[in-house]
Amino acid sequence: MLDYSHADWKSRAKALQFHSQAFIGGKFVDALSGRTFDSINPATGETLSAVAECDAADVDLAVVAARRAYDSGSWSRMAPGDRKVVLLKLADLIRANLAEMALLDSLDMGKLVTDAATIDAPGAAHFFQWHAEAIDKLYDEVAPTGPGDLALVSRVPLGVVGAVTPWNFPLDMATWKSAAALAAGNSVVLKPAEQSPLSALRLAELAAEAGIPEGVFNVIPGFGHTAGQALGRHMDVDCLAFTGSTQIGKKFMEYSGQSNLKQVWPETGGKSPNLIFADCEDLETAADMAAFGIFFNQGEVCSANSRLYVERSIKGAFVEKMIARAEATQPGDPLDPASKMGAIVDARQTEGIMAAVEAGKETARLVTGGARAFVDGKGCFVQPTIFDDVDHNDPLAREEIFGPVLSIIPFDSEEQAINMANDSIYGLAASVWTDNLSRALRVSDQLVAGTVSVNTVDALSAQTPFGGMKQSGFGRDLSLHSFDKYTALKTTWIKYKA
Repeated sequence: MLDYSHADWKSRAKALQFHSQAFIGGKFVDALSGRTFDSINPATGETLSAVAECDAADVDLAVVAARRAYDSGSWSRMAPGDRKVVLLKLADLIRANLAEMALLDSLDMGKLVTDAATIDAPGAAHFFQWHAEAIDKLYDEVAPTGPGDLALVSRVPLGVVGAVTPWNFPLDMATWKSAAALAAGNSVVLKPAEQSPLSALRLAELAAEAGIPEGVFNVIPGFGHTAGQALGRHMDVDCLAFTGSTQIGKKFMEYSGQSNLKQVWPETGGKSPNLIFADCEDLETAADMAAFGIFFNQGEVCSANSRLYVERSIKGAFVEKMIARAEATQPGDPLDPASKMGAIVDARQTEGIMAAVEAGKETARLVTGGARAFVDGKGCFVQPTIFDDVDHNDPLAREEIFGPVLSIIPFDSEEQAINMANDSIYGLAASVWTDNLSRALRVSDQLVAGTVSVNTVDALSAQTPFGGMKQSGFGRDLSLHSFDKYTALKTTWIKYKA
């Protein structure tokens, strides 16, 4: 664990060097147009670096490099055990550069550096290691046939995988897509969010140092409507993995139909419900985790538990617990280990959150927060905000705000709680708090969500798939099931003389 002080982190931040060019074919290069865009620290408003603004021409260059590398077999036909060694080295390199990787994400998008150093960066190393260890444990099949026939079913890489990742967990989301795709033998063209490209560019350098061949892993910073769209429409991209908004996920589905019918794996929006039943004995822990579920990472989490359904008989006391926790979770300098919440990613997102809050003040009861905050007079900060007695049909309870805004809604029966929880276009995650085992199993079975956490929130691990239902998309990251996205099943049928 990195036990650094506020002064230590600030000193390291000042000494940090940023990669600002695209990484294509094993080299850092400028965008062909020569254009750049500014990467801005949302906590201070200061420009970190001018980053290469890639567009369709750069995407084409990266895809050509990725296809050439794939066809050469330098990675795609490398023995699984050898790919494993390279990816394990990459995991070790991330660990060796933990402070730098944590700082890149903290400075670029505003998250607490302590979270980046204890959760995000170690998680990226862990997920690369886990997928690396899985490579030589995936077996092909021999189908049951009669004499004279041998039917082999092989799992083969798809070719060139495009990955478009969000700004809320820049390093982790790049890892979730790339680790499985690379482990399976594909080449990758990664487009990180324009708000947070810096850790992806450093990851590319570490990948090359680990021994991933030229052209196998490429990073193209740029905007969604140019570089992202070009990747989605490219005729030589075999698969597109995306995490982001539902609206943009739908666009990638359209791009696939308008181009080469590439596979698209969207993991999109969420408005996750958290159900607190009166038979939950440990309401203190339930309140702690409910606060974590909405205020962690400034609420910029696709699976954030932003709808809190509380059984009416305990609601008054539970609301007081939530207010106390919100008031103890005020934003501060992301580089200060004492801070409880960081900055919102940029001014646009901050304005969107505040617009939702101001509208909510007209329809629900604001019990805490509800205003912007500033650190040393600067930055994109929002107070942890709670609305009580929210109508289930209020936009506060329907629309993804993607910020530290919680809606509390009472319920009177198990059936009502389930119906309201499921009455959403989203189905990414849900949580249930109860000490009644029958209720836990019964309610979990009826909730429409990719992950249901019982007596905790947002449970995940490398061993379990993460993804949603309904308009939260159908892509799945993590676990052995993640390899399903990046491989095809190929049958080879051989006739022989029995």
